[in-house]
Amino acid sequence: MADGVHGDEVQIRDLQCLIESLGGGKPVLIGAPMGGAVSLGAVGGGHVDARALALVDVGPVIEREVADRVRAFMEQRPDGFDTLDEVAEAIAKNVRIAPNGRDAWHWDPKRLHVARNVTQREARLRECSRNLRLPTLLMRGGLSDVLSEAGARTFLELCPHCEHVNVGDAAHMVAGDYNDVFADAAIDFLSRVEPARDSG
Repeated sequence: MADGVHGDEVQIRDLQCLIESLGGGKPVLIGAPMGGAVSLGAVGGGHVDARALALVDVGPVIEREVADRVRAFMEQRPDGFDTLDEVAEAIAKNVRIAPNGRDAWHWDPKRLHVARNVTQREARLRECSRNLRLPTLLMRGGLSDVLSEAGARTFLELCPHCEHVNVGDAAHMVAGDYNDVFADAAIDFLSRVEPARDSG
């Protein structure tokens, strides 16, 4: 963001604005990692009234080792790179052209401070998970190290009515690794909890 203001409340407000721009009402939300965390906070925190919620490889438990690894990666070279060869050595798909003309990460480095208080964020997401009363689906990549099996179990204990699909050979990017399995699971869930309405 241009003003450097970040945080869960800002992302939830973005979601509210998006829903309003689409005509309001009660949406069905499907969110993979960041979008899932925002949706969980929005619905479980009472900010958005949704009809159904599907979370993809995200839950209230934040794996510390993974969080530290991601943060260390994101904190590399906040001022940009001198050459594209340097960018390629990190990961080219995660960069953009910054206002100063240099290649820089596509996220705002100012956002990193928001994620540092893992304990507080986890406590909030646990409470949001307990508050869920709508049809809910959790999809987890069986090889994911972002949402561990123990983390998924914790979410299912907090939200016992939640359905669970484990995509055994998928890693964190469930939809990218096994798009057909992801789509089939989402369609099956939605066809049961949100059957198509007759437009006539």
